[in-house]
Amino acid sequence: MSFTTTEPAFRFRQGTRPLLISMPHVGTHVPGALLARFTEEARHVPDTDWHLEQLYDFADALGASVLVATHSRYVIDLNRPPDGASLYPGQSVTGLCPVDTFDDTPLYAAGDLPGEAEIAARREAIWQPYHAQLAAELARLKAAHGTIALWDAHSIRSVLPRFFEGKLPDLNLGTADGKSCDPALAATLMGIATSNPGYTGVLNGRFKGGHITRQYGNPAAGVHAVQLEMTQSSYMQEALPFAYLPPVAAGVQPQVRRMLEAVLDFVEGRG
Repeated sequence: MSFTTTEPAFRFRQGTRPLLISMPHVGTHVPGALLARFTEEARHVPDTDWHLEQLYDFADALGASVLVATHSRYVIDLNRPPDGASLYPGQSVTGLCPVDTFDDTPLYAAGDLPGEAEIAARREAIWQPYHAQLAAELARLKAAHGTIALWDAHSIRSVLPRFFEGKLPDLNLGTADGKSCDPALAATLMGIATSNPGYTGVLNGRFKGGHITRQYGNPAAGVHAVQLEMTQSSYMQEALPFAYLPPVAAGVQPQVRRMLEAVLDFVEGRG
């Protein structure tokens, strides 16, 4: 199977301060020829990180650069290594070009899974441009500011038996077990994450940061990378039609903003 798309791989807004917010799983676009191969369930792209641009609508006011995926993670997962190696060996995960949903149901109605050539074409068309832009913006920010931060923004259903038991904490911070960000900054962020009794938080729990956090975070070189995996119940409806819930989001949004303000305070104090 070949692969073509007419959509750009990403949207990008350049900011003025030493922070890049990456949103690799918010995309919903699936090219028509690929969509026709999907099951009815998969066509709704239920495993999208819905509405994060709306939740992070303060990003421009903060002066952050923002990089947003356009294509669904079902086309290609931008937070996986290009060779498809597992980020969590021994645990259930979805791949570089997933073949099943988070509920462990097939994506492909006829079982016509993508082969190596199709995966390579998707990687060239979408994965490589996104990561090229990400790396270029980090380099620009580094040259301009010295010490910088990368925030990888994610969300997920709060209950997913395939990946974790029970209900996930609301705010899951990942720093690759301390390798991608200064421990002092991580501690500050955890303090904010757990400051509101209405929300639960954890550092390097089930979600420690995916490929982006692990690949680009290098605190010794002045690049501090953090992943935040939020429960979708904190701001939206977790089932179709996956609606954004402004009164619910209003509870957690200030907490997320405080975390990003703390990130900026940290890196600008070391620029």
